[in-house]
Amino acid sequence: MTSAYERFSEPQDLIRRAGELSAKTIVFDVEPLVASWDSSQETLDRGVAAVLDQASAIQGLQAVCFATNSARRPSTVPAGTGPRVIYLASARKPFRTAPYRNLPRPGVVIGDQPATDGVLARRLGYTFLHYCPPLTAAPIGPRLMHYCGRLVLPLLTASPRSRAGDHGAA
Repeated sequence: MTSAYERFSEPQDLIRRAGELSAKTIVFDVEPLVASWDSSQETLDRGVAAVLDQASAIQGLQAVCFATNSARRPSTVPAGTGPRVIYLASARKPFRTAPYRNLPRPGVVIGDQPATDGVLARRLGYTFLHYCPPLTAAPIGPRLMHYCGRLVLPLLTASPRSRAGDHGAA
């Protein structure tokens, strides 16, 4: 799998597509897919467990990484017999790549921000599955970052190595 970009509006399609791509690693942006921006600790804990449960059904998946640029953390990082689980708070996406270097390839980054998640995927050589939820509940910071991300989209889709796709309306 080479670096690519695909767009989705439905969360359930993201994990299905990661499985179709035979991803060995999935990096999930935490907000808003795992838990919304201003949600409780309990919501974050439930979201991490639910996403991990869904992702664990992917055949051959070896690592799941939850990454957020915020400082919030789950109460515990689930561990079990499934894929290795990593949680990176204050991840400094897309600048810091060291925590992802030894993760198995091929990989997928699932997130809502092309300027952070998309650029991180590009730097890692992973596919970027762009989640495009409605921005009605988003705080001002993520909304502004969304608009800045529009400037980055041509970088993510123009490379001859990538293939653009649209799997849902924005």
